[in-house]
Amino acid sequence: MMRTLKTAALLGAVLFRLAATEPIRLHPKNPHYFLFRASAVALVSSGEHYGSVINGEIDYKRYLAALASDGMNYTRIFGGTYVEVPAVSFGIHRNNLAPGPGRFIAPWARSDTPGYAGGGNKFDLERWNPEYFARFHDFLAEASRLGIVVEVTLFTSHYVEAHWGLSPFNPASNVNATSGIDWKKLHTLDNGNILAHQERYTRKLVHEANGFDNVIFEIQNEPWSDRTVLADVVNPYLTLPDRDRYPNSIDVADQASMAWQAQVAGWIASEEATLPNKHLVAQNYSNFGFPVRAVAPGVSIINFHYAYPAAVALNYGLGVALSCDETGFRGNADAVYRRQAWNFLLAGGSVFDNLDYSFTAGHEDGSDTEANGPGGGSPQLRRQLRILSEFLRSLPLVDLAPDTTVVRHAAGAYARALSVPGRLYAMYFDGSGPIAVTLDLPAGAYSGDWINTQTGSVERAEKFRHRGGPLTLQTPAFQDGIALRLNRTAQ
Repeated sequence: MMRTLKTAALLGAVLFRLAATEPIRLHPKNPHYFLFRASAVALVSSGEHYGSVINGEIDYKRYLAALASDGMNYTRIFGGTYVEVPAVSFGIHRNNLAPGPGRFIAPWARSDTPGYAGGGNKFDLERWNPEYFARFHDFLAEASRLGIVVEVTLFTSHYVEAHWGLSPFNPASNVNATSGIDWKKLHTLDNGNILAHQERYTRKLVHEANGFDNVIFEIQNEPWSDRTVLADVVNPYLTLPDRDRYPNSIDVADQASMAWQAQVAGWIASEEATLPNKHLVAQNYSNFGFPVRAVAPGVSIINFHYAYPAAVALNYGLGVALSCDETGFRGNADAVYRRQAWNFLLAGGSVFDNLDYSFTAGHEDGSDTEANGPGGGSPQLRRQLRILSEFLRSLPLVDLAPDTTVVRHAAGAYARALSVPGRLYAMYFDGSGPIAVTLDLPAGAYSGDWINTQTGSVERAEKFRHRGGPLTLQTPAFQDGIALRLNRTAQ
């Protein structure tokens, strides 16, 4: 089995290099979207909880096939510096980031010394693990074949002492006498001899992924969680102390974290300097949204978690991709995540990625719909997100920009719009109706469709001639959102 996996991975990597195209990048005509294999794309997904490569119980080929079948074009994986506690961490019962005893496949080889807290022998940080890199290569190659972009998250906050106890960098987890630090210093420059191991690991993963055009690197997942600075609040009118606490707080990482993240970005750039391909780098900035102060050198994607549409409006002028790179802690109802996706992407966002808890070991096809923690995910949700993805693909993305003037008023609904002014308008109305929608349009003949965001069906076609200025349309009946695509066909 091991030899077969290695052979497949090496063959996939070699074949890919022979036919390699330039890696995914920001579109030169519109950096709020991506240029991937000669097409302008937004990235839309509802994917598993980041353990596909490091969890030996996961059949990642079955998982990727399910994503592709459902029309998803993006997934995140964690690189192997972090795992969680089975059936405990974040209330997730069947957690792909919590491999069973002895099933954690790390980038580092196991030593001959027993005693790793997650089962099996301790790690030797001076030796790489061939099994891991066979899976890593094969995962990237299979995702590439299916047209799926992979964000490789190099590091993540550890949140609690129990997660630090499972870290390969913890001195109790390895035979390399790593520094016995306060775990909240792990992702700072003040982490003793661990920094050298972090650099070696970063360079290794960057090097091994260089031949693939479908890779993005993320520096660190949720850096503000271990190095917290309160930057703002969602609702300033709550009473203290709740006003300044999660889930109302908007936290960013402190200066020690930012300096370390800049160092990691430097390692990525340095490693790729002499390699054929240069990949996009993402930086995870905050939950919800915040006007970004500064990002690490070389960063082209700003990741927010649980992002509001305001995250786009506040940062659109930076001219980079803006991503809702994780959501999924708001219960198991599909409507919550479908509406969040339409709101964020029709505000001008570049990426939407939901945590889909229906992907578990033994259910890599995304069919595990039993309660599994704080979020949802289902085949039905992925079908609904496919409707959004196809809606976006039907638009000339490179010409689009957010439009805050075309919708003068939407009675009882929140409106988001993208447009090519005077030519095409794509709108989303979040609420329930029918409602009256007043648009401000130039003179001309128009045709368009009201699209059911749950089924993809055209609820009603629109065709009219307009003299210019305000125009009121009555929507069809809808529940939890409806979309309108409107084309101006002539003067």
